[in-house]
Amino acid sequence: MSVHPAPAKAPARQLGVIAGAFLRLGCTSFGGPVAHLGYLREEFVVRRRWLDDAAFADIVALCQFLPGPASSQVVYALGMQRAGLAGALVASACFTLPSAVLMILFAYGVIALGDLRTAGWLHGLKVAAVAVVAQAVWGMGRRLCPDAPRIALALAAATALLLVPNAMFQVGVIAAGAALGWIVYRREAPTSPTAPTGLARSHLWAAGVLCACGALLATLPLVATAAGSQPLAIFDSFYRAGSLVFGGGHVILPMLRAEVVPPGWIADDMFLAGYGAAQALPGPLFTFAAYLGTVIRGGDAAWLGGLWCLLAIFLPAWMLIGGALPFWHVLRSRVGTQAALRGANAAVVGVLLAAFYNPVWKEGITGWSDVVAAVVALILLERRLAPPWLVVILAAVAGPWLV
Repeated sequence: MSVHPAPAKAPARQLGVIAGAFLRLGCTSFGGPVAHLGYLREEFVVRRRWLDDAAFADIVALCQFLPGPASSQVVYALGMQRAGLAGALVASACFTLPSAVLMILFAYGVIALGDLRTAGWLHGLKVAAVAVVAQAVWGMGRRLCPDAPRIALALAAATALLLVPNAMFQVGVIAAGAALGWIVYRREAPTSPTAPTGLARSHLWAAGVLCACGALLATLPLVATAAGSQPLAIFDSFYRAGSLVFGGGHVILPMLRAEVVPPGWIADDMFLAGYGAAQALPGPLFTFAAYLGTVIRGGDAAWLGGLWCLLAIFLPAWMLIGGALPFWHVLRSRVGTQAALRGANAAVVGVLLAAFYNPVWKEGITGWSDVVAAVVALILLERRLAPPWLVVILAAVAGPWLV
């Protein structure tokens, strides 16, 4: 596997090139994580030739294995390969901020409107969320649960989470899925050839980053409780969601809801309004956190709450990809790793299936007209008759007639 070296340029100019490339993608990358990977490959493998297909596939494989937003982690890795840590941070910021700014602005609009329980457009967004999550469940289910054991594991995970809707229990369900995957598939999971990545760093440094990531996950709840600080408690909740969510952007829905709705930080209506709106925007779905942080903080400088939660949810993803890259060419060749990942991914489908019923279906579907609208939206999405942003806008416009 070869990685094309960066041309000799002054560091500031190199960062400027990175900023321009990823800012354009951040403004135009509609369609979710899978589409993002297509845009990234076209831009950096085909057009700019920063790396070849083998190197790109190796990075994607690692990001699919790690918790967190896969496409955003690929962005971070590409920036790191090109210009080190500074390049990674510039690439991530430019890819993320366009949709984050739009989500913060949407949050200000929601705050200004006040009570949204009778808003027709909000009901339309919730119906759109039904279609979007249904498509995610179906697509992930076909890809990650192709056989009877994994289908059964996904259904068991969904049932367990409907009976015990708890954030930490979700983590336990995914861990149990990984353990069962290792038991069932460890003798048949195919191996992958080892290949050094073009992003090798000091293993000691990388291990330190991974340890720091784990230490924050373990200590933030204790520090937040001891300090009695709501901002620290919020940071802990979003950091934990970013650390533990597997399976892409849509799986963040149940994780975040379990963190922010039960404590009363935000109501379900406002939560689902932001989730529906996030489907209409380019860039990573994790910028939903910027909306939540803005609404939770409210008042003066509410946008600071959005940036606070944005940092919290992306920080573990950046630490994980930066720390794991040097070890990936070893880990991915292990049969046990691949077997455990099969089970964990099936459990992730169950997590999303449970969220589809509660809260998405329960909050979004109130009558047969909603069912019809959701089915129409799902057909438009599944058959690619309309882009997701247009489907969301149409649902919001139709909302008053569905109430």
